[in-house]
Amino acid sequence: MIKAGIIGSTGYAGAEIVRILLNHPEVEIVWYGSRSYVDEQYASIYRNMFKLVEAKCFDDNLEVLCKEADVIFTATPQGYLAGVLTEEILANCKVIDLSADYRIKDVATYEKWYKIEHKSPQFIEEAVYGLCEINRDKITDKTRLIANPGCYTTCSILTAYPLVKAGLIDPASIIIDAKSGTSGAGRGAKLPNLFCEVNENIKAYGVTNHRHTPEIEEQLGYACGQQLTLSFTPHLVPMNRGILATEYATLVQKEDGTYPTAKEVMKAYHDCYDKEYFVRVLGYGDCPETKWVEGSNFVDVSCIIDERTHRVIMMGALDNIVKGAAGQAVQNMNILFGLEENMGLKLVPSFP
Repeated sequence: MIKAGIIGSTGYAGAEIVRILLNHPEVEIVWYGSRSYVDEQYASIYRNMFKLVEAKCFDDNLEVLCKEADVIFTATPQGYLAGVLTEEILANCKVIDLSADYRIKDVATYEKWYKIEHKSPQFIEEAVYGLCEINRDKITDKTRLIANPGCYTTCSILTAYPLVKAGLIDPASIIIDAKSGTSGAGRGAKLPNLFCEVNENIKAYGVTNHRHTPEIEEQLGYACGQQLTLSFTPHLVPMNRGILATEYATLVQKEDGTYPTAKEVMKAYHDCYDKEYFVRVLGYGDCPETKWVEGSNFVDVSCIIDERTHRVIMMGALDNIVKGAAGQAVQNMNILFGLEENMGLKLVPSFP
């Protein structure tokens, strides 16, 4: 059995890791970490865990935990892991970090967008960006540190990646309009996330400066082989879970003056994803919906061409807490330990 510890187990992403791992046949949770609830029963914090989890919460002592666990999940705010990670921890166990501390390879870019100093840049280079469908071959049994992608980034990258990689669109023309449920902001009490602020309301935020922007640019830049700048605008919508990304890009004109066809753009999606368990390519023009992925590790993608403007509209939907966080982290764990990638993750989307 793989022994797992979860730092930040009482946040939304951490609690989702608990929910998934409780049904994983090869994992035993040995550490429910929570700085806010030390010595409290986990099931008293999350009552859905009553009779399922008998353990109390521990602190966030990674130096002790790394000697008791095979893998540590850190579902913590930006800057936490970078401030405590050591060579000793990585020598003793594998770490899957759900924050942005090791996702961006350029330290200056990270510090500019997150407005904090990176405390352990020496580990950035070895960290593998854990977007499994794109970087699976970089995740091996020798990998020590996984940078688990963000929710907006996972949806945005997977939605556009096939057409960027195939060179069918101008990457500099990409505009991403994404909408997320309120759980994406975390469990902490914040005025903008109160019921009366969110209910019956939709609003853009982080316009031109959302912290996931450089992460999306970096990964899609690798796909097209050039440095990339794009427009990304997130919106908050009054639902618990889910992200819907609608992305626009200009099709690349061919030498004969024509543009890529519906058949060609869909072929690009199928070439990338037909062998992927968790990415479901819908029919041409079929619009993904968050309700059909809720509670699952699936991503639904599709696209449609606007013949008048020679632009393509790409669409993707996922559950921000599962594929956008906890589920992807477990998917990474499965690859790290040589298990079936979908083990413990065959979660049927819940409806209604």
